Amino acid sequence: MSGLGAHGAWAEAIESGTPLPLGATPTARGVNFAVRSSIAEAVDLCLYEPGGDVERARVPLPGRSGDIWHGFLPRPLAGSGDLYAYRAHGSFAPERGLRCNPSKLLIDPAARALTGVPRWDPALFDSGGGREQDSAAAMPRCRIIDPSFDWGGDRPPGTPWRDTLIYELHVKGFTARHPQVPEHLRGRYLGLAEPPVIDWLVRLGVTAVELMPCHAFMSEGFLRDRGLVNYWGYNPTAFSAPANQYAVEDPVAEFRRMVSALHAAGLEVILDVVYNHTAESDGTGPTLSLKGLDNPAYYRLLPGDQTRYQNWTGTGNTIDADGAAGRELILDSLRWWVEAMHVDGFRFDLAPVLGRDRDGFSRQAALFAALRADPSLGYVKLIAEPWDVGPGGYQLGQFPAGWSEWNDRYRDTVRSFWRGDPHVLGTFAERFAGSSDLFRHRGRKPSASVNFVTAHDGFTLADLVAYNDKHNDANGERNADGHADNRSWNCGVEGPSDDPGILELRRRQMRNLLATLLLSQGVPMLQAGDELARSQHGNNNAYCQDNEIGWLDWSQAATEAGLVDFARRLCALRRRRAELRRDTFLKGGRRAGRSRDVSWLHPDDREMTDADWNDPRVRALGVLLAGAGASGGELLILLNAGSEPIDFRLPAPAGGGRWRLALDTAAPSAAGDEVGAQVRSQVAHSLCVLEPADLAPSVDVAGPR
Repeated sequence: MSGLGAHGAWAEAIESGTPLPLGATPTARGVNFAVRSSIAEAVDLCLYEPGGDVERARVPLPGRSGDIWHGFLPRPLAGSGDLYAYRAHGSFAPERGLRCNPSKLLIDPAARALTGVPRWDPALFDSGGGREQDSAAAMPRCRIIDPSFDWGGDRPPGTPWRDTLIYELHVKGFTARHPQVPEHLRGRYLGLAEPPVIDWLVRLGVTAVELMPCHAFMSEGFLRDRGLVNYWGYNPTAFSAPANQYAVEDPVAEFRRMVSALHAAGLEVILDVVYNHTAESDGTGPTLSLKGLDNPAYYRLLPGDQTRYQNWTGTGNTIDADGAAGRELILDSLRWWVEAMHVDGFRFDLAPVLGRDRDGFSRQAALFAALRADPSLGYVKLIAEPWDVGPGGYQLGQFPAGWSEWNDRYRDTVRSFWRGDPHVLGTFAERFAGSSDLFRHRGRKPSASVNFVTAHDGFTLADLVAYNDKHNDANGERNADGHADNRSWNCGVEGPSDDPGILELRRRQMRNLLATLLLSQGVPMLQAGDELARSQHGNNNAYCQDNEIGWLDWSQAATEAGLVDFARRLCALRRRRAELRRDTFLKGGRRAGRSRDVSWLHPDDREMTDADWNDPRVRALGVLLAGAGASGGELLILLNAGSEPIDFRLPAPAGGGRWRLALDTAAPSAAGDEVGAQVRSQVAHSLCVLEPADLAPSVDVAGPR
């Protein structure tokens, strides 16, 4: 493609092309380019030599269909692997929301790959003397990719929601210190495809990995000034381009190889996606893509002051998902990840933004309707983070049927219960039973609730039982960032301790929290490394800690082998017992004989009364679950969140006989012991699970593959 002369060759050869699909689409004959802008007066296509520094050609797109500018370049003038970007000509009138500026090189909103990340430079900005500066030297280029890939026999695992067990992880942090991953693959997509890593996930028993943002992103300027980076990735520059930070050479091909390897092991891939804002921030932020192409179409601007942005995300701007431009951008991106990258589902950051129309949040929003109707997207897993920072931004339980939601009320209630707070017993039972008060409407199921006790945002499991307060000084914000209400308990000492009693209590509390999560109705989500007792040293907002604070320490796989084994047995128990994975909410109603789907028991072996539920002194509860499916008999769960031992009078199993201990957080090695007494003394701060002794014991800890 070199040696073809000056820009005139491209100008003479470019054809009108077609308005769809958006982006750079290679064909057998050449490449079609299409980009949306309702306000531009002209859009230039800029093509670059392979290194990206030298502009090969700059030609106006000759076609316009409505708001879409388009053109077609035949081979050999353009093809897969070539680099390109755009410049938009038009009005620069921020008071009217217009920010076209041809001195700014722009990322294609539909770009599938970038050469890197924008470099902070005054030329990126329209203020401070930067308006007339050309930004090309500070900008990455878009890469035209070949959408074909040899997937072999790859098939989505298709795990039913009721059987799903999610494992949230950071692509880099998970393998950055993994001793069995080759050094050049650590922290990369291909590191997750390594056999020892996949074996860990399979043996743990999870069914899906939820990857923190993998789309192209950049760090904010204030982090750069502190010598830090945006480690988590919630600051996107291109929604459909895999982040280069996690690639060895080719992010698209390597992401696909990772997905293929995880699928081969029966593991689904769920992406944490950030369609609510971009790294362009507000009017003082850089011009990278959408702002320069069609600022008022892609972003929500303040009605009375078009120089300012609706900031319902806390990041400076908000994507207008109710408008055609924003909605189609999101839908096209989702289709790409599903069709071309074989992703199985999405967790939507600040998801109420996606459901806001002109009157506020609505489950009938245009984007939600389009998702339901799309043949590629109608059956993938959709998970909402059901809050943003705008008016009416807390929407837990309000998303449409077919969606699941992060349930922070579950998190807070379970933490409060095991901390020993009063007046939470009834709410705890509701959360344990699947949060029917939040989700029992419009045909939704217990799987609408994604239950978690820890996630990337907040304390790790080990820190939850070791710190009463956040310790975020390393973030450079004077410990003002991060949540202050963590419902945590340090078990008597803030931070590290060498007291054997405190250490044992902390281990037991970690087992209590894990067991509660895996025994609850709904979809459990584990945070990567919690099974290793990973600590962030009390930092509950490690978004900028691309270092050992944010990475897993795999040496703890040996030192915390007991906790790892306990987590594996919990996952196996959940997989084996169908009554823990129901498709309908527990009712407590009487069925045949004495059996109910659930009975809530006082330690005296009687039904809980209203007085019991409201007694602030009660910290103990028995839960009797009727057997379901082929798993067999009942399941009896005894919980004691109090500071003193409790004697539980045990009901006899429905079929007679004795109980057998399935697990005990106070004595994890005692599993399998028969319980012959009618009274069981339950240690303070502990949980145990009993099964009928005549059920065949299971040793399955490997996961269904």
